[in-house]
Amino acid sequence: MARVGVISPLRASMRSTAAKTGAVRCFSSYLVTPKELHEALKKAPPSPISSEPRVIPLCASWFLPNDPQKRTGLDVFIEKRIPKARFFDLDKVIDKRSPYPHMLPSSKDFAAAMSELGIRREDTVVIYDSQELGIFSAPRVGWTMKVFGHPKVHILNNFKLWIEEGLPTESGNVWTIECGTYPIPEMNEDKVASFEEVRQVAIDSSKEGSKSVQILDARSPGRWSGTEPEPREGLSSGHMPGSINIPFSAVLDSSTKAFLPADKLKEVFARAGVDPSKPIISSCGTGVTACVLETALNEAQFGSPEKSKVYDGSWTEWAQRVKSSESLIEKAE
Repeated sequence: MARVGVISPLRASMRSTAAKTGAVRCFSSYLVTPKELHEALKKAPPSPISSEPRVIPLCASWFLPNDPQKRTGLDVFIEKRIPKARFFDLDKVIDKRSPYPHMLPSSKDFAAAMSELGIRREDTVVIYDSQELGIFSAPRVGWTMKVFGHPKVHILNNFKLWIEEGLPTESGNVWTIECGTYPIPEMNEDKVASFEEVRQVAIDSSKEGSKSVQILDARSPGRWSGTEPEPREGLSSGHMPGSINIPFSAVLDSSTKAFLPADKLKEVFARAGVDPSKPIISSCGTGVTACVLETALNEAQFGSPEKSKVYDGSWTEWAQRVKSSESLIEKAE
């Protein structure tokens, strides 16, 4: 059973000293190559007995509810994973009181999840997706960890390339994880856009000269335009007034399914008409692939990170909360 609590000053000081004197060095970029992760794991493996900072591979595989093959993240994790990786269940580490999927958990619940995964605050965590999707849900987990202030978080770019490069994998039942005590963090609410905030942006979008905040929508063109259904039955498709459609696949290489180089990412945002001088809110279906755009913006250094947010509830919340009389769901004519 995981224990959740606040680490004492003495214990925190000891861990801080270990972090400074340990062999682990931060990766040079938020995005990590398979070779970089492989070398780091050889130097600082995720051993439960080590008191030094470790590198922890964290699988965040997840599939849409209408996945044709009925796959789950846990299924592909058991089938093939990076050795000693842990599994982050995107459907469970959420606000269970919310009617909307994947809303951020409370600080206490986040700490409990980290404790159960045996992750320490001083660990370097590298999050990765399934081989099939390349980049999909890992950026959401990376964003979540950053919102809760985990110091060293990275994204593997990507597990598909890890396998193609012949790097080691394992399969089968998961090894036993020694739970720990992760301190309850504070949430950085400046990185999270609420329904009320996005609603005001959408209402103001029709006013002359008022488009100061840009909403980027990572869903497919068909869902954005309202010509294709949402994967969640009964949910209207369409888009928020004034939003810009940039499907998350546009920032990925079509062959490797890894993030495009920074210069190519800049071209994607510029072609879409995104103004880097203005604040940006990224949205999608449930706040998952919005974080792919958020990651791409950061990687391209496009816009100010201080002016970039993710709409946590995204379209699933939007389509259920706006009133028909407000005309805040638009569709292609």
